[in-house]
Amino acid sequence: MKNKRKIINDPVFGFINIPNEFLYDIIQHRFFQRLHRIKQLGVTGYVYPGAQHTRMQHSLGALYLTSEAVKELRSKGHEITEEEANGVMAAILLHDIGHGPYSHVLENTIIQGVSHEQISLLLMQKINNEMGGKLDLAIKIFQNRYHKKFLHQLVSSQLDMDRLDYLRRDSFFTGVVEGNIGSARIIKMLDVADDNLVIEQKGVHSIENYLMARRFMYWQVYLHKTSIATEIMLIKILERAKFLHSSLPLTKGEETETNNVRENIAISHTPSPHKWREQGRAVFATPSLSFFLSNNINAENFCENPDVLEHFVNIDDSDIISAIKVWTNHSDKVLSILCKNFVNRVLFKTLEQAPMTEKQKQDLQKKYSEILGINLDETVFFFSEQTLSSNTYEVKDDKIFIQFTNGAIRDIAEVSDILNPAILNRYVQKHLLCYLKI
Repeated sequence: MKNKRKIINDPVFGFINIPNEFLYDIIQHRFFQRLHRIKQLGVTGYVYPGAQHTRMQHSLGALYLTSEAVKELRSKGHEITEEEANGVMAAILLHDIGHGPYSHVLENTIIQGVSHEQISLLLMQKINNEMGGKLDLAIKIFQNRYHKKFLHQLVSSQLDMDRLDYLRRDSFFTGVVEGNIGSARIIKMLDVADDNLVIEQKGVHSIENYLMARRFMYWQVYLHKTSIATEIMLIKILERAKFLHSSLPLTKGEETETNNVRENIAISHTPSPHKWREQGRAVFATPSLSFFLSNNINAENFCENPDVLEHFVNIDDSDIISAIKVWTNHSDKVLSILCKNFVNRVLFKTLEQAPMTEKQKQDLQKKYSEILGINLDETVFFFSEQTLSSNTYEVKDDKIFIQFTNGAIRDIAEVSDILNPAILNRYVQKHLLCYLKI
């Protein structure tokens, strides 16, 4: 039976129409459905309790905005064929399927040196093989290999549909009203000139508001000091679990069985080098999470084993939180303390200060060692220094262009009478000490 067109009731944009069976089939794919189980803002719910929305909701919102942008550009005389419309909507729909548990938080913890964009592309290629090449154009647009550059800019640029959705959506669910933007008006002001997306002159103030809202959201939500401290805790938990899990030597039987299965594939472990392990013995974990705790997966060996991608799509937020709840009673004191505090929201404290001296670090480690009864080398799991940085507008990237009524096109940094170009492009940095208060 063929799929029917579907309508989804979205709390941000209202009713979202799924235009055709092709896009509905993508939404129904298990790789996309996995986004139901990954929070859009990771651990930000510890700071803003309403931030429980998912990558699925965000991707559907981005699809809606892209469909609106396609309609607007067509109404202004720009040719976008049905195939191209489907391609750009499929690309935006799938742009986030490569996210791991808790979105950006664990991006370089579970797999090191492989971005979620790279994984998204690999998963898009797998879906494309299953769908008989129907995603060929979507992949070209996603990779900016299609001759109509503006279609890629709808997916990835400083004014793409991804950002228009997440700013509006994250503002809505966190309750941070200063981050709200006029996405509908921005789309109404969209046009194309010289194969680049541009904004009509009368949309300048909407772009000014967009850039200021983006700046506010980064410092008030995405880089909120308590969110950063909670992210550090989660990373430390996974690092400790991985250390315990991968340090346990394989039994003779396991070594023989592993060699038979993976005889041509070696992978480095910390601290002991073993072959690929399917299951660890040191800490509880679901099978796929256990795989990543047992093996150091990085950019060099990511594609060596075809099972890696399958293990990746089998893990989501639920694998992590269920393991952490079990680890609260683990015999390892470091892991147990971190997990109990994470579950019960006893979070790391933060101080905005200059980097610690070596003497200050040693004093802090000695204090943790004495009070918690742990070795000095284990105390590194209870503090971390972080340098946060963000700018409002990256002038080196593809710019946000304003098109005047006389046809002239200029960068928003040159046009705005309230946004100073030097401030727009300036990186603001903050140095934080995140630590367990005892």
